[in-house]
Amino acid sequence: MNPFVFLLPLLMLKGLNADHQTITTMKITIGNTVFTATLVDNPTAAELKKRLPFTITMTELNGNEKYYSFRESFPARASNPRMIENGDLMLYGDDTLVLFYKSFSTSFSYTRLGRIDNPKGLAEALGRGEVVVKFEMH
Repeated sequence: MNPFVFLLPLLMLKGLNADHQTITTMKITIGNTVFTATLVDNPTAAELKKRLPFTITMTELNGNEKYYSFRESFPARASNPRMIENGDLMLYGDDTLVLFYKSFSTSFSYTRLGRIDNPKGLAEALGRGEVVVKFEMH
């Protein structure tokens, strides 16, 4: 029996994953609806975390995403994910936060920040047009 199997639950309780990386979650509030998102472990997500909490007005684009452009840039390391999933949180370029609420294939490049753990109801919460979204530590 692999002893790591017994350690995994303890690591998760400590906020670590199997690779001993810290697991960071944040709360995303849209109107009265609250979502939990898990951030990836990269310099871009670390910079996002430093800027929390913030409330922004996100703009609609293409019927599948909301975006907001910051004045200050983030460290970015974009690549093409090929597939965007409902709930993905990404950075476009080095200053544009994007929250996707539909799944689709893409040819664009993004830096991954994280994703909403359970995106059920995300599209409905975001609605059409601009929307106010609050991001904070969980």
